[in-house]
Amino acid sequence: MDLQELLGEELYNQVVEKAGDNKIAVVSDGSYIPKEKFDAVNTEKNDYKQQIADRDEQLNELSKKAKGNEELQQEIDQLKEQNETTKNDYETKLQQKEFDHKLESTLSGAKAKNTKALKALLDMDTIKLDGDTLKGLDTQLEGLKESDPYLFEEDQQEGGGKPSFTTGQHQQQGNLDAFAQTLLGK
Repeated sequence: MDLQELLGEELYNQVVEKAGDNKIAVVSDGSYIPKEKFDAVNTEKNDYKQQIADRDEQLNELSKKAKGNEELQQEIDQLKEQNETTKNDYETKLQQKEFDHKLESTLSGAKAKNTKALKALLDMDTIKLDGDTLKGLDTQLEGLKESDPYLFEEDQQEGGGKPSFTTGQHQQQGNLDAFAQTLLGK
């Protein structure tokens, strides 16, 4: 549901007029990340990459200086392996976070009522992140929508899904008069 559907045409136009060039988004779909949080995570990631690059450079310089000393050379090689392992672990965790975020936002976009319950029914081994798309997820979601439709919010057609309420025309005065006459014995 976008903001225009949520607010209605008239109210939406008033909001857009007041907001001017500022962007407005509906943040309840799970895809919004506050800029401060994104900047913090992005800075942290860049710092880690720089630290690894600095360590690799230091090890290369130390390796050049240690030529001829076998014991020191072995220690440097061990440190290089540890750095490579740390780097690979970090990249794996980063890829897993990207996968999890994309999966969560895709499930929210598919109008899942409970993403945690839906994840339990998915075969995660067949879902792969390829760039910005999750391969193997769409077919599983379509199958689950058919077999377990209760896991998803219903698509509400115009006028069909929402109940309509009207203010009733009550005849309070007439009912009160009749009640009063009953009490007075008239």
